[in-house]
Amino acid sequence: MKLSRSSEFLALAAILVAGFLSVYALSDRLAESKPVLPDSYIDEDLSLQGERLKGFAFGFEGLIADWYWMRSLQYIGNKFIKASDQTISLDDLKPLNPRLLYPLLDNASTLDPQFMAVYAYGATVLPAIDAEEAIAIAKKGIGNNPGEWRLYHYLGFIYWRLERFEEAAEIYEKGSKVPGAAPFMTLMAARMKGDAGSLDTARAIYRQVYEEAQDSQSKENARLRLLQMDFFEERTVIRQALEEFRLSNLRCPSSWKEVTPLLASKVLPSGREFRTDSDGNLVDPGDAPYLLVESEGICDVSLDREKTKIPLK
Repeated sequence: MKLSRSSEFLALAAILVAGFLSVYALSDRLAESKPVLPDSYIDEDLSLQGERLKGFAFGFEGLIADWYWMRSLQYIGNKFIKASDQTISLDDLKPLNPRLLYPLLDNASTLDPQFMAVYAYGATVLPAIDAEEAIAIAKKGIGNNPGEWRLYHYLGFIYWRLERFEEAAEIYEKGSKVPGAAPFMTLMAARMKGDAGSLDTARAIYRQVYEEAQDSQSKENARLRLLQMDFFEERTVIRQALEEFRLSNLRCPSSWKEVTPLLASKVLPSGREFRTDSDGNLVDPGDAPYLLVESEGICDVSLDREKTKIPLK
């Protein structure tokens, strides 16, 4: 029996509706049974690999390298934004799970081997994630650009952070012989052999990193480290003043106003002066008030964890 045109249409519509309902039910079922992935798989993996693209980008390797570079900056920036409620140490970024940073930088430097900003960023950020990856990106930079003395500084900086001072001295020595190298390289080669762990060495290195930084994140990290050097310097002198006050008064001071006259006579090695806020409170290099601490008869100074900008580690 031949169906009418309207009957054929209704039958087709019924089949389509049944199909959609089946797909909907199946998708719900798949969503319910989807396994929960560990945090290490939250990031999207790279869809392209620089090594495979090289030679097939029709002259656009530089543009693609720029894309990887910008993505690496956004990648770490987004990690910090999502972890804004956590206390993250600049020396240990592993809690952010930034597993794609090295592949991003590696791709950028493969497509554009002369991309200096990539190597600089990798040298300042990767040591807090994976030291061997940091060394690898710096060595890759030197291999691609043996005449760039700054790349030797980046690798020396990494070794210094890892307290591998002999290797740091060796690489600074090599870098100092590159034509046009800054006198800083010769200075660091000497310091790595006898004064590598001093505050002066740390200050000199972070000042150089600050001046050479080509991205805002690396520059800010170096600025905070320089503030930390200032804090270490101030803390030593403040502790001396607190001990003098305790010996003279047989107690710890109740406020900074009792200590500031003593501090006024102290000279900081860098030539800076102590500063106070409008309430007379002694402030740290980042302008947050210092805290007076007393424990078992010992008078001490501490950073305010809620307000300070100084890295706590």
